[in-house]
Amino acid sequence: MSKSSSDGETPTDRNPGRKSDVRKAAQARVPGRGQTRKAAPGARDGAADGAAPTSLRTKSVSLKKTRGKTTAQQRWLARQLNDPYVQAAQKQGWRSRAAFKLIELDDRFHLIKPGQRVLDLGAAPGGWTQVAVKRGAARVVGVDLLPVEPVAGAEIVEGDFTDPDLPARLIEMLGGKPNVVLSDMAPNTTGHAPTDHLRIIGLAESALDFAIEVLADGGSFVAKVFQGGSEKQMLEPMKKLFESVRHAKPPASRKDSSELYVVATGFRPNRGA
Repeated sequence: MSKSSSDGETPTDRNPGRKSDVRKAAQARVPGRGQTRKAAPGARDGAADGAAPTSLRTKSVSLKKTRGKTTAQQRWLARQLNDPYVQAAQKQGWRSRAAFKLIELDDRFHLIKPGQRVLDLGAAPGGWTQVAVKRGAARVVGVDLLPVEPVAGAEIVEGDFTDPDLPARLIEMLGGKPNVVLSDMAPNTTGHAPTDHLRIIGLAESALDFAIEVLADGGSFVAKVFQGGSEKQMLEPMKKLFESVRHAKPPASRKDSSELYVVATGFRPNRGA
């Protein structure tokens, strides 16, 4: 089971085509692709820090039928090309539209503060890691089973976060316990919604166990889940360890997606004793 993050959001939202098709098409339409504008650490506005893509005037793109592509693949590719978040990510230099989900969550909950230490679980392709750096974190480490292209201002570890030897190594790399643990991880999906729901809840609970082990006092935890019933049960034990625990659906999360995020702030490990 893959523990890497995915910009697809539900079993029906997965990429039936190839991401390279989107990159090629977008590259032809967006000049200056891959150029990231510099922003002051901790800045909360400006294109480099995530201008609201809903304010952009997006031009609808018609996609001619591509040889060898199924109808589902054509539909997915067309949606990607006409998605304002995809277009904004290309223009602003983010590695995926998922970057805007963290930007919106951070704008709402003020998770990442300048000078903090941030750990990003399931970091591939690196969008959330980029955001943590741009938002002013002093130390950022991304972890994934998959290779991740280097992110300026961050360190990347290719490995399994459930490795019992990894927590101590990550804390050493960060120079102390992380103030924020992020998880945009999603398992490989089966297409059977109840099964996929239980699998992502299990993955989120593993990320929570990891966060409880490494988080600094007062820290925050964010994890992706799918709606399906069990996500509510996950909150109850968390309320004993965090001052605030809630679900949130950022605007960048597609409306037809069952995706939610668990957002917990004010970690107090002794509260659960």
